[in-house]
Amino acid sequence: MLEHYNIKDSDKFKMTNLYNEYEDKFRFRRTEYMAVKISVLDKDPQFAADMANDIAELVDSTINNMQKKIAIKAFKIVEKEFLNLQQQIKVKEDSLTVLRKLGINDYESQSEMFNRQLAIEMAKGNEVSIKRLQNKLDTLAKYGGPYVSLRDALEHDKKKLSALRSKYEEAKVDATESLPHKFIVSSAYKAEKKTYPIRWLIVLISTIATFLLAMLVFGFIEVFSGNIEINLKKKV
Repeated sequence: MLEHYNIKDSDKFKMTNLYNEYEDKFRFRRTEYMAVKISVLDKDPQFAADMANDIAELVDSTINNMQKKIAIKAFKIVEKEFLNLQQQIKVKEDSLTVLRKLGINDYESQSEMFNRQLAIEMAKGNEVSIKRLQNKLDTLAKYGGPYVSLRDALEHDKKKLSALRSKYEEAKVDATESLPHKFIVSSAYKAEKKTYPIRWLIVLISTIATFLLAMLVFGFIEVFSGNIEINLKKKV
């Protein structure tokens, strides 16, 4: 680009000059249909058309790069929360498995059933059954509370995980996929005639300016010559 705009690489202000060329040559305007019109002026019409099309193509990559930086950070946050919750659920499930091996499968129904059966056996006076049921009730009393807490917490975590999974999958798509953000109505094409400078207009303006300058100079000469003549007459 520096070479195209005749800017020397050794120039101290080469980037400033290049930026000024961009400011002068590139135009962006929002149309009445909410589209963006890109206009590029250059001595090479094909180069101007290519630049306009390249800018349109860069819209997607620029927007995607900006959004992806934020999306990746958001995904890492959601991913960390999602994986932590999965791990917590696994720990709770393992703990419930241990409690089930101890005979705690459904605290409420087991407690009701054991107490009912204990009353029956006590009425019969069956000491063996009473002792066996009492041991089960003792185990239920010891581990029933932790079982209920773990069971309810696990149910809550699974509901939370289900809601978090959709956020996780959405954040993953945002972080890994690139979606199009533009629709090109019409591509730029090589101009058939110059936009500016218009040669005949430059010639006309130059001619008029030269004529006016000449008239001004002649006017000064005439006035100056008249003053000299008057002064000479006065001296005579």
